[in-house]
Amino acid sequence: MRRKVASRWLAGGAAVVAGTVVALALQIPSASAATNLSLGAGADGSSKASGTSYGNVIDGNASTYWSPSGPTGTVSVKWDSATTLSSAVIVQASGGGSISGWQLKNYDTGAVLASGSSAPSTITFSSTSLKKVSFVITSGSGTPRIAEFETYSSGGSNPTTGPTSGPTSSPTSNPGTPTGAWPSSTGSVNISGTVNVSGTFDGGMKTYCCVGDGGQGESQDPMFKIANGGTLQNVILGSPAGDGVHCEGTCTLRNVWWNDIGEDAATFKQTNGGTSYVIGGGARSGSDKAFQHNGNGTVNISGFYLKGSGKLYRACGNCSTSYTRNVRIDNVLVDDIDMLAGINSNWNDTATITRVVVIGSATICGKYKGVPKGSEPSYLGEGWNDANCKVNRSDVTFR
Repeated sequence: MRRKVASRWLAGGAAVVAGTVVALALQIPSASAATNLSLGAGADGSSKASGTSYGNVIDGNASTYWSPSGPTGTVSVKWDSATTLSSAVIVQASGGGSISGWQLKNYDTGAVLASGSSAPSTITFSSTSLKKVSFVITSGSGTPRIAEFETYSSGGSNPTTGPTSGPTSSPTSNPGTPTGAWPSSTGSVNISGTVNVSGTFDGGMKTYCCVGDGGQGESQDPMFKIANGGTLQNVILGSPAGDGVHCEGTCTLRNVWWNDIGEDAATFKQTNGGTSYVIGGGARSGSDKAFQHNGNGTVNISGFYLKGSGKLYRACGNCSTSYTRNVRIDNVLVDDIDMLAGINSNWNDTATITRVVVIGSATICGKYKGVPKGSEPSYLGEGWNDANCKVNRSDVTFR
């Protein structure tokens, strides 16, 4: 276990946020943008490979998938009545083939809502009312595999209050290949307590500091607490950062950077069986793990950089509830870590891992025996290309 050296600094001229808690609220209806509308909907398509199903893209399970019978094909999500959408998330399963061209179409009118020339992740488009939306693979190789086709409604108006005069432009849905470069801060904001986020919090790439003592104490408060369906983006967490970020339900962490991991970088507490996303960003100087998964469902990590830590991801092995947990890790760069993902094989956890670059050496997928709260999980060993560790040696490059 590494010994963490916590840097305690605060840049001069910090802007002070009044009070100990900053609350952001969106004026949105009860069916918020964070509700995956595909769950409970119907699905169909134009072709499917043997052993796959259209329904697999709407089941909330990243370990099942639909695949066309060839390199191209269509899968659709449909509702009995008109439904308003403004974004979709395409989650690919490892293996199969690649996507080199796609369209998202309003099946009712045939209108193309969005398109691209490489595999998509989060797709945003003008708010549209429809009864059926189609993801069309127009070109590719092999037989691409789509694990989830998530759909979301309009996100409502801008926050009524926020840390910046106006939100900055969001990073692209494809975070690109991580290089290890660290972002420059645009300024500093001093906080003395947890920032509660509902809706979207855009930090404008400012450094937020400080909460906690920089150590490993489990009782520290988080710097940010994200309500179910919330998004934290374009933020740098200074040191000390307490217990990092808490996602109370499903959340999206986009282009978030941790200068010094405190207890954990982020903890995912979702219990709705949905998917949380870490898109881009990076973290460094951690003693234990970056991402702690206490709830159920899936955590999807893409385009992330981690330097100097125990683990990138750990599915809780002794929480009060013994959920099955899933993680998908794609297109990440790790340097000087012990383990990429730790999962509990006796609880049927899965880790789907693709396109990983490791500087140094590390265990890629470690399997543990999960135990009741109050006991300590036992390590069972490393897994490759099995029911729990869905990773091939060709998916990992060591440097």
